[in-house]
Amino acid sequence: MQTKDVIDICAKAPDKPVLIAGPTASGKSSLAMAIAASGGRAVINADAIQVFENWRVLTARPSVEDEASVPHRLYGHIAGDQDYSVGTWLREVEPFLKAAPVIVGGTGLYFTALTEGLADIPATPPEIRADAMARLDAGGLDDMIRELDPTTRGRIDTANPMRVQRAWEAFQATSRGLAEWQDNTAPPLLPLGETTAFVMDAPKDWLTPRIEARFAQMLREGALQEARANLPTWSPDHPSSKAIGAAELVDVVSGTLSLEEAESRATIATRQFAKRQRTWFRARMSAWITISAPDL
Repeated sequence: MQTKDVIDICAKAPDKPVLIAGPTASGKSSLAMAIAASGGRAVINADAIQVFENWRVLTARPSVEDEASVPHRLYGHIAGDQDYSVGTWLREVEPFLKAAPVIVGGTGLYFTALTEGLADIPATPPEIRADAMARLDAGGLDDMIRELDPTTRGRIDTANPMRVQRAWEAFQATSRGLAEWQDNTAPPLLPLGETTAFVMDAPKDWLTPRIEARFAQMLREGALQEARANLPTWSPDHPSSKAIGAAELVDVVSGTLSLEEAESRATIATRQFAKRQRTWFRARMSAWITISAPDL
């Protein structure tokens, strides 16, 4: 399916928000801009890392020129040391929905929360959050997985430490498994049937060279300078520090890691992340319109 065909599908339903999910480096942002420009829509961010202000280049946020050409919302508006959750994103995205925007990103949880609903789990007490982070730092991921209730353990992506941490915290704080909370979820903010939803199918062999080329491009566009600017306030505990490559580039500017090794580590981590994204999309987005990314 060519970009023109996707734009034509969206034009036939101008009052429906457009959703575009896809793995990192698959070209989804360019497609979102083309749809937005053709239909007078805004582009809304659905990427959990692109909300932070302090890593524009490294998180592949839209450029200043892109933001000037088409309205963009919920990009780079959160300080790097502030927490940001899917619940916060839902509250922020709601006012834009009536204008039928193009919502694009790679955070599958944001899309499923938007179209399927989000469990109203109480906030995690600070002491439980601190305990969870300390255990992860000490290599306790496997033990935390074993301590989850069986239903939750079988439902979440146990290869993703953030997902395990959230599930473990919920169980410790409420004595109820995350799966139980999810099964008692309120109606969604935007049911899937009220959208035009696309998910990009990006095969590994096609995506891997793009991931490698994009990180090299980030270095050319100033990712090292960005790391240097972040160095004075750097902390691995900041939510924005989870950006892939951030810790490695901070080590480069600190003189403790070579640029070559940092590039290798970040590229491997990005490939692993893209694999987890594709797994999520296949499992949770079978009702979406599948687009073959190489054809766009």
